[in-house]
Amino acid sequence: MATHSSSNIPSRVFSIGSEPSLSAFKKLCSQEAFQQDYPLSSQVLSNVPIYNLAQIDTGDKGLHARLQAEWHHILLAGPGVVALKNMYPDKQLIEKANSVYGGIIESEKQAARKGDHFSSSSANDRIWNSFSKHCLSEPESFVEYYSNPWLSLICEAWLGPGYRITSQVNVVKPGGAAQVSHRDYHLGFQTAEACEKFPIAIQIASQLLTLQGAVVHSEMPVESGPTRLLPFSQRFDEGYMAYRLPQFKAYFLENYVSLPLSTGDGLFFNPALFHAAGENVTEDVQRTANLLQVSSAFGKPMESIDALPLIEATWDLLKGRFAREGESAGVKAYVAAVAEGYPFPTNLDRRPPAPGGMAPEWKRERDF
Repeated sequence: MATHSSSNIPSRVFSIGSEPSLSAFKKLCSQEAFQQDYPLSSQVLSNVPIYNLAQIDTGDKGLHARLQAEWHHILLAGPGVVALKNMYPDKQLIEKANSVYGGIIESEKQAARKGDHFSSSSANDRIWNSFSKHCLSEPESFVEYYSNPWLSLICEAWLGPGYRITSQVNVVKPGGAAQVSHRDYHLGFQTAEACEKFPIAIQIASQLLTLQGAVVHSEMPVESGPTRLLPFSQRFDEGYMAYRLPQFKAYFLENYVSLPLSTGDGLFFNPALFHAAGENVTEDVQRTANLLQVSSAFGKPMESIDALPLIEATWDLLKGRFAREGESAGVKAYVAAVAEGYPFPTNLDRRPPAPGGMAPEWKRERDF
């Protein structure tokens, strides 16, 4: 009979009961970035490399490869955030898009109000899936907007080909409160208890599957609350467990940076970067951005499975097994195999984020 001795194999997960090291986090975030580190940038301001795209030839493929190398390094091992000045130099195009967004917002106000990730449903204006709604409302400006070569270049720099764009318009009005510092999709949208269940390797790999970004659709002086950023924080492996803790929130508030942005600029960052929208303390600026969330091609399964017919075909069998076994390991395994337990992708107009959270309610162990 085999005997078991103590093992040197480490835990596969981070534990809620094991507090991440604030001192290690501070050491990471105390680094500095310099303009000479990124020779194609126009400057580095508050540890954020800034690229003036008006000064770069859109047709120079060799230069593009060097740009992508710098951007990838910034997002992975550098400050984790890059600003692209003059990404959309055609301000008339931005105004066309703003007009489309305004019409969508007004039409949706006639229906039930939708919640936001952090604010009450009446504080901001939010368009879920602005990507599809823009296209269906005004195809001409949609084609022009998403034909931007710089957008493709930054997406491929981080994700490679075959990426998928989703977008949500956010309008933060004067007096709009700041967000709490956080990380983003996927694991940044989970509770600490849910996040704890994902292996360390997945927590680290998660950031490689998404690019977060925003196209600026209004002038954004610092007073209007453009995104608060903590450069280098994406490199902290335990960050998805740490960002909710009070001491990490306090460190963020003491050390974040924020850049003024102009209409047509782009801001892109690693989803694991600690960040938060700032407070709009102006009297007249409606801070408007088209928030981009770009997903890797590798985030999709090989085959499309319509779960509903499978559930309908086996529902009575599952009920019978549950009646006999209760929440047995076999019952849980079957539900996990067949049910669409994860809430994404979804229609956020119909299934807005759950109260107090960033994701719609999703499968719990009793949801069968």
